[in-house]
Amino acid sequence: MFPPERMAAAGAEAGQVLALTGVHAGAVLGLCCGPGRHAVEFARRGLAVTGGRPLSIPARSRGNARRNGRRHRVGDGGHAAVPAHRAYHLACNIFTSFGYFADEDDDLRVLRNVHESLNEGGVLVMELLGLERLARMWRDSWCEDYPDGTTIVRRPRLRDNWRRVANEWILLKDGRARTFHFEHSLYPGRDLTNCLWRAGFAEVQLFGDLAGSVYGLDARRLVAAARKTAASRTCG
Repeated sequence: MFPPERMAAAGAEAGQVLALTGVHAGAVLGLCCGPGRHAVEFARRGLAVTGGRPLSIPARSRGNARRNGRRHRVGDGGHAAVPAHRAYHLACNIFTSFGYFADEDDDLRVLRNVHESLNEGGVLVMELLGLERLARMWRDSWCEDYPDGTTIVRRPRLRDNWRRVANEWILLKDGRARTFHFEHSLYPGRDLTNCLWRAGFAEVQLFGDLAGSVYGLDARRLVAAARKTAASRTCG
């Protein structure tokens, strides 16, 4: 999931997030920060970073920070526990790291927790594969070869009337195979916007990438920038 070229892209992506939001100082919350590729880049720019990683990710995030001479806090649990009341200027959820709960009400609870954790004027940036893009690029299966000799076979299956996708990934290397199964909810732009509004965000903008391109037919990603304002409130 994190080949060298993806790690190398993190610096430019972190810069795009800051340009998109106008946040250039303060505290950053990274939800499901994985190996810490963006957390380290935010720290390079002088922001105070707290990262939450899923329990399945090892201590690679802390190690990545140490190797790069940067300090950021990393906690376990990913979405489950969003700390601190009105403590953050920016929250990030990047690389389709949302929608893995079986109950969509839990997705809404996550967004409400993030809203509570942001100070007034704080922004949440989400970057994921939107339903519209998935529908345009759909394939029942495909495989990719990687420089280290690994081949990955991906076999997605739609569930619940296009509300969720169940994924089977088969990793082949050195004559051995390992299979992983996971699934997540699919959000079109409209549904993600409504969910953010229900969570209390008063201003929500959609983009086609972190650079701020238009979210239209050719958009490769679904990016939402949701700002907490004095008018923000939590809806039912």
